[in-house]
Amino acid sequence: MRGLRAAALLLSPLCLLAASPRAALAGEAAGVAYRVGKVITMDKSDAVINGAVVLVAGGKIEAVGPAASVRIPENYRVVEFPDRWLVPGLVDCHNHIAGSLGDLNDSVYLTNPGLNSRQTVEPNNDNVKNARGGGVTSALLIPGSGTNMSGFGTICKMGGDSLSEVIVRSPGSLKIAQAGNPEWYWVGVGRSFMNWNTRQTLEKARDYNERWEQFDKGETKEKPEFNPIWDQFRGLFRREFPVSVHSQGYQLLMTTIDMLAKKLKLWVVLDHSEFDGWKTAALVKDSDVFTVQGPRSYHFERTCRKMIGNAAGWYYNGVTELGINTDSPVVPQEELTLQAALGCWYGWLPYPALRGVTIVPARALGIDQRVGSIEAGKDADFGIWTGDPIDPRSACLLTVVNGKVVYDVNKKPRPF
Repeated sequence: MRGLRAAALLLSPLCLLAASPRAALAGEAAGVAYRVGKVITMDKSDAVINGAVVLVAGGKIEAVGPAASVRIPENYRVVEFPDRWLVPGLVDCHNHIAGSLGDLNDSVYLTNPGLNSRQTVEPNNDNVKNARGGGVTSALLIPGSGTNMSGFGTICKMGGDSLSEVIVRSPGSLKIAQAGNPEWYWVGVGRSFMNWNTRQTLEKARDYNERWEQFDKGETKEKPEFNPIWDQFRGLFRREFPVSVHSQGYQLLMTTIDMLAKKLKLWVVLDHSEFDGWKTAALVKDSDVFTVQGPRSYHFERTCRKMIGNAAGWYYNGVTELGINTDSPVVPQEELTLQAALGCWYGWLPYPALRGVTIVPARALGIDQRVGSIEAGKDADFGIWTGDPIDPRSACLLTVVNGKVVYDVNKKPRPF
């Protein structure tokens, strides 16, 4: 429906892409200049630029600023969207659609440290194409939550024809589910055993890494035996990538914070963070733990007998840097902004919500040096929207990944 609304809006000549006469032949253009009504930069100063120009060349953002102060080179093609918003490409920390859904749930053991979603990545599948129609440009592809440790995730771009184009970082994270599905494993597993088993698996990996660290530093002359499974974890303990924790409810989040963040000192992203998980906000707000909430937007709180918006619960208890996810295809990836809008319906605020689908998840995954904001030097990943993406009436008209148009409502609106 959003694509159909966008198609209707595009009947106005002001919405059509216009090539500058000085770069009439697209093949001659050295870059592209986007003239837009508004740019939401999501930079450190939260700059919003009206009547802006964004220059793109070589897959990167070359410059951004008011039209009066940004000179457009003679050999650049000009694309006009004078009444539209240019917004950073959306980032989702919890995605199952960038790869083969049938290969993401190998529930062999309760912890599966050797599995990796990289082998399942499928560029340009139909779910990915639909995601582009919702302005999503990057996502963390992670295994399912049927076991406590289901393997390593892969951060992917939503545009590209090959693995080298699509994969941003592998491993992107280690996927852990504290509970909320693994109880069904075989004949049923209690939380005490699940927590013990997760911890003892990570401790084996930690001890392996420490032996190699001591050898690499010359503190011991005995070279450790190479283990292809535990070697994948060395980056986890060097904090080169996070652990993504499927967890909800304050009890599970408390266990996650204590075991993974405080004791094992891992880079932790609290994923889902639903139900009454926001009650742990006091433990999170002054820590380096990231919180990404979704896809459930509200919870009936029995202590006060009313509905509580999950995002609002986190935000008003001090966790102001909050991300949003879809758990796609549980919620379709292209509805990421709708998830943020539901958070606002239940008490959150629109601008923090827009941060929650752009720069905040980019920071949580450690890819904010490349994506999440409109700044010179970053990847040219963005969407052109009819208005504020958090407003459900708005539609994405054009999506750009690495400087290339991967979705254009004029050519083929979703669904694909």
